[in-house]
Amino acid sequence: MNEDLDKVASEILNQYYSGYYDDELGIIIGVEKAKVDPFGKIVHGDGASYHNVEASIISMKPLMHEVVEGFVTDVKDYGLFIRIGPIDGFVHKSQISDEYVEYDSSREAFILKNSNRIIERGDIVRARIIALSFSTEKKEIRVQLTMRQPYLGKTVEG
Repeated sequence: MNEDLDKVASEILNQYYSGYYDDELGIIIGVEKAKVDPFGKIVHGDGASYHNVEASIISMKPLMHEVVEGFVTDVKDYGLFIRIGPIDGFVHKSQISDEYVEYDSSREAFILKNSNRIIERGDIVRARIIALSFSTEKKEIRVQLTMRQPYLGKTVEG
């Protein structure tokens, strides 16, 4: 009861809502600027007080066919995991390029045979969202990506 109610409300809201997927808002990344009504209600037999709260939500809503940019977080023999905002998307090896693609296990990278380009962990890539699926609790979203279109794939190195 001696703590700042706005701060406590932000912590509780972040704990409860961060990572949740809402059909209208998308993936909730965080809750900030919580403003708690100083006058709350006390329920008989309950040690808590209940207050109305207004807060801002930071969210990301991935859309079908949207072009996204992210960095490669993991490379497996079956594809790439790409960090796009708060989530990882997946590019199956058949969706990496129109070229023949080969996995190099010693380097943990994919080699594009015709152009000799290499895609490995840490590279920045551009991809298009081709499928979205959600767990039943809406706590997990799966994003499938493709890089088999013009202007997609590994970005130019600096």
